[in-house]
Amino acid sequence: MSRVIKQWPWLILGLAVVIALLAPLLPTQDPYYQSLLARNLAPSAQHWLGTDSFGRDVLARLVAGTRLTLLVAVAATCIAFVGGVGLGLLGCLAGGVTRTVIYAGFDMILTMPAILLSLALMVALGVGTGSVILAVGIAFMPLFAYVTRAIHERESAAGYVTAARVIGVSPLTIAWRHVLPNAIGTLLTQIAIVMPRAITTESVLSFFGMGVAPDVPTWGRIIATAAGFAEQAPLSLLFPVLALALTTLSLSLVGTRLRDTLDPTPPRAMAVLDPLKLILTNWEEAFGSSEHLEDCSAPVHPHL
Repeated sequence: MSRVIKQWPWLILGLAVVIALLAPLLPTQDPYYQSLLARNLAPSAQHWLGTDSFGRDVLARLVAGTRLTLLVAVAATCIAFVGGVGLGLLGCLAGGVTRTVIYAGFDMILTMPAILLSLALMVALGVGTGSVILAVGIAFMPLFAYVTRAIHERESAAGYVTAARVIGVSPLTIAWRHVLPNAIGTLLTQIAIVMPRAITTESVLSFFGMGVAPDVPTWGRIIATAAGFAEQAPLSLLFPVLALALTTLSLSLVGTRLRDTLDPTPPRAMAVLDPLKLILTNWEEAFGSSEHLEDCSAPVHPHL
């Protein structure tokens, strides 16, 4: 029993994934059906989790919202992964001006909180599921880019990479055959860390009306709708908040465990959650030493 309790993050995460995959097959009511005569009802045999302010079944909307929320989070994380790793590796291989320009762009992205940057991109792109996926994906690209750069620098100093250069192996081949395979564990850990942040960002965007279309049920939209009627129907607000909190907490704990298992001693440069330190490092590489700025940077914690 104690072992099952210790694995509760995996159980909750697995349950969310199963619900997302089987949502169209589950015997729930129509999440879009409205009944003004059944507004803000308490849980009952007909509506297990009650109804919202439009008379829609909360359970049906939670099931549909699980599918859509996880879909947006996974797609956004994939965009961040492909863009961050691809551009980060390109900058490392090209070097010079290309590296400076690419990482200067990532510095600019990293100086803004992900939610504010996503809001700004949504204003430019417009409301919609595709816009949310692209905006959230761009906001988290730097996290993968800096991890990729740290891994590239670490592996480039290894003896087998030096030997490969001596015998004439191209940098692209070295990156593909040696650097990326050794980066799988760290990048998987980073995916598990970014995904809960992507879910939270999407939910905040939807809560402010800047996410998916208004009629699409995601956790953020459900919470935004229920927030105005918290006194009349508190349970319609409680259930989506619990779903969001438990899922993001489970993903965060899974990411932490994966990090400790797959990459227990990450290099110093992988402190991707310290934007000021990363920007100072890039400026040093591009324009020389910046010792006069080092005192204002926060200490790097290797396990962040």
